[in-house]
Amino acid sequence: MDTLTRMRAFINVVEAEGFSAAARRIGKSKALLSKYVRELEDELGALLLNRTTRQFSLTETGHVYYQRAMEIVREIDHLSETVRESSGDIRGRIKLSAPRTFADVPIGQSLVDFAAAHPDIVLDIHLDDRFVDLVEESFDLAIRITKLEDSSLIARRLAPFRLPLCAAPTLIEKYGRPKHPRDLQHLPCIVDTNNRFRHQWHFREADGSPILVPVSGPIEVNSPLAVRTAAVAGLGFAIQPDFIAAPEVKAGRLVPLLDEYLTDGAGIFAVFPHRRYMPAKVRALVDFLARWLKENCSEDDRL
Repeated sequence: MDTLTRMRAFINVVEAEGFSAAARRIGKSKALLSKYVRELEDELGALLLNRTTRQFSLTETGHVYYQRAMEIVREIDHLSETVRESSGDIRGRIKLSAPRTFADVPIGQSLVDFAAAHPDIVLDIHLDDRFVDLVEESFDLAIRITKLEDSSLIARRLAPFRLPLCAAPTLIEKYGRPKHPRDLQHLPCIVDTNNRFRHQWHFREADGSPILVPVSGPIEVNSPLAVRTAAVAGLGFAIQPDFIAAPEVKAGRLVPLLDEYLTDGAGIFAVFPHRRYMPAKVRALVDFLARWLKENCSEDDRL
């Protein structure tokens, strides 16, 4: 058995955090994966994994080997993809990170449609509201709904969106309409803890100067959909992506406020780590998402 096969087996076991999970993921037996990893350790003369019936972890040597092995396997895969790309053949696995919100709202259909259009590509989708480390965790691509500020990454803006301030009519009737963003520091607000600024909401004056407003309220939650539900219930003023708020605004259950003070620059981005080469399969996904969002998200879907 060649070293590359053993190396891939080791990487699969590390990424799945165990032999059983890796076996289920790639359709190999647990015994076979264990054999490959054991042979790799014998070949190297070093222990890569600490494993008992209850615990699984990388040794220090295993951690170093994993990082370097990932680079080697990635380069080999990219070389193969370069050849396939020249023949128009797009296939393989794409490890994708996306926020749960992306999958939970209608725009998540874009990933399903891509998978249907490209049966030779496996979309390995990890839904997580945190910002994953693309290099450390070996992701090919991440979808981020944000104002992008990390200059260490390569990004393509797939679609714009706004972050409107909204409130239920009953809440406005109770507290009145805020006339300036700073009024919010004295009013109940719903905090989305996915927002990196959380309790410091960002607005801007007409001259472009920034306004930072400290906010607090009865609910803090890491879900824009839960924020919307709480806002509709009249529990507080809320900031949320326009494609989340739009249905409730159109139904009259939420009212946009202080539009003239909103910041711009937010968008749905495809983000990739710095690499010399972008695989054809990743480029195909990014192009598909940009086209899908343009065709399926009209201005009526935003505020």
